[in-house]
Amino acid sequence: MINEKRLLEEFLELVRTDSETGDERAICDLLKEKLTEMGFVVTEDDSAQVTGHGSGNLIATLAGDDPAAPAIYFTGHMDTVAPGVGVKPRVEGGYVKSDGATVLGADDKAGLAAILEGIRTVKEKGISHGSIQLIITAGEESGLVGSKNLDPGLLKADFGFAVDSNGPVGEIITEAPSQVRLDVVIRGKAAHAGVNPEDGISAIQVASRAISKIPLGRIDGETTANIGKFKGGTASNVIPETVEILAEARSRDEAKLEAQVDKMVKGFKETASELGAEAEVKVTRMYPAFKFGKSDPVVQKAIAAVKKVGRQPKLLASGGGSDANVIAGHGIPTVNLAIGYEEIHTTEERMPIAELNKAAELVAALIEVSRE
Repeated sequence: MINEKRLLEEFLELVRTDSETGDERAICDLLKEKLTEMGFVVTEDDSAQVTGHGSGNLIATLAGDDPAAPAIYFTGHMDTVAPGVGVKPRVEGGYVKSDGATVLGADDKAGLAAILEGIRTVKEKGISHGSIQLIITAGEESGLVGSKNLDPGLLKADFGFAVDSNGPVGEIITEAPSQVRLDVVIRGKAAHAGVNPEDGISAIQVASRAISKIPLGRIDGETTANIGKFKGGTASNVIPETVEILAEARSRDEAKLEAQVDKMVKGFKETASELGAEAEVKVTRMYPAFKFGKSDPVVQKAIAAVKKVGRQPKLLASGGGSDANVIAGHGIPTVNLAIGYEEIHTTEERMPIAELNKAAELVAALIEVSRE
């Protein structure tokens, strides 16, 4: 059904358009132009005033011709990780690759290209559909800042699909965890390491002892925890007074997440108190979890669409977060769909052309089955 040549050319155009996270202006303007030409009513929100990014989020709505059909939405993000300036894509052996100096940006420009081509196909084939909304975010790669600053009042859909997961087309992420960030500051007491070390309290020693008590890594099948950053000390002859730690916990089970965060907070605070130091712990909820089952309409539609394009559906749980978490948290049931990109966030990133084609077919199929 899809126009494979047009799809590939548009994907190449998108990846050639610079859009490192924080500098999304060029890609935002290009997408505005494309969507307007397709008949969407396009709005850019004012989230950039908060995020400081190059653009806001795009909210685009295409009116349907079937008022009885559910309103659906698709989401993808316009930004890429670095290095992503001056991408020079090449087509080789059934793949699109970069020249090795940059990422390709298939994450998530493959998703955007598939969405655009899928909708063009529906329009050209005269397939009846309900209202279709696109939420194209800025700053996804900077901690989901675009979607987290999206006005939920702009969301006008019954359910929807993020087109932004690795794995072959046909995989459906129906569960993803909530994430909590912990910013920790350990305050000890400075002293000369050679003259009077007994008068000091090493913040590094306190922090290390606390970390040794805290369960980290894979806690269970739904829960993980990590110390991602450890910074402190000034010189070898000074007992370090301050240490800064960045940590996180994730779980698809809220009670387990709360228990893990509680262990981490207590580990830092109690150890610091025992050793005569102080611990400040700031806990920030980064995004909520989502979980949908086979009986949920959004999952049923995804399964039906995958079968329609000749693939076998596979329902999976993820350990990572995406814009789907944020939007599902606003009460719009959302699953995240695999689109086949490989080696993302590296200069070896590549996009199988066959998967790009299949992803676009899937978008068209989702629109079609959603009204059934």
